[in-house]
Amino acid sequence: MNILVTGASRGIGKAICKELSEGNSVFATARNEQLLSDYKHYCVCDLAEERGIEILSEYIENNKIDVLVNNAGEYFYSPIEQVRTDKLEHIIKLNLTVPLRLISIAVPYMKNNHFGRIINIGSISGVMGEACASSYSATKAGLIGATKALGLELAEYGITVNTINPGWVDTEMGNSSANNDSFTKDEIVDCIPQKRFVEPSEIASLVKYLISDKAKGITGQSINLCAGLSVGY
Repeated sequence: MNILVTGASRGIGKAICKELSEGNSVFATARNEQLLSDYKHYCVCDLAEERGIEILSEYIENNKIDVLVNNAGEYFYSPIEQVRTDKLEHIIKLNLTVPLRLISIAVPYMKNNHFGRIINIGSISGVMGEACASSYSATKAGLIGATKALGLELAEYGITVNTINPGWVDTEMGNSSANNDSFTKDEIVDCIPQKRFVEPSEIASLVKYLISDKAKGITGQSINLCAGLSVGY
C-alpha cells in the first residue's frame, strides 16, 4: 500500500511511519527537510501555507495514495478572551480545514480503486473538552464529526474513515504542553487512571490495525486511546 503520513518528522507521526514501513511504501511529509531525510519518500511542505497545501495535493495525486494519515496539527492553550483572530483562523485551518482538503484530494483515486483507509489523529480534548483550549478542542471535535459523515459517504466505495483520540502522549509536544500548563507533569499523570502517558507506538499499532483487512468493518468511529482519561477519575 502507498501510505501518506502528515506531521511525520517526530512524535506520533514518526512512530506511525516506522510501524507501517514493512511491506508498504510510506510517504512522509513535514516542514523540516532535515528531519525527513531518513525517509525514502518524503515531501517538504508547510501545511499552514496555501502553497504547502498545493504542493502536497500534487504529491498525493502523483503517488496514488491508498492510505492517508492526517496527523499534522498544532496544540493551542489560551483563555478564550486572549485568543487573537489570526491565531484562531490558523488553528482551524491546520487542524481541521487541511485534513478535509487532503481527504478530498485522496478520495478520487480511492474510489476508483474501491479501497482506501483514512485515519485522522484527533485528541481526547475533542471528546471531553479542555478548559483554556477551546479552539483546539473545537477543531478536534470537528474531526470527529467529519469522520462520522465521511464514514457514511464513502462506505460503499470500500473506504473506511476513523479518528484516533490520544490523551497525553509521551512526545516532545506532549511533554512541552504539560510543562507549559497550569499543572506539573506529575499532577497531570495523577489525574490519568493508568497513571502514565500513552506511548506513540501504541497509537501507531492502532493505526496499523485500522488500515488492515481485519478492520474493514470499522468506519466512522472515534476511538479513544488515552490510558482511561475519557472514563473519568
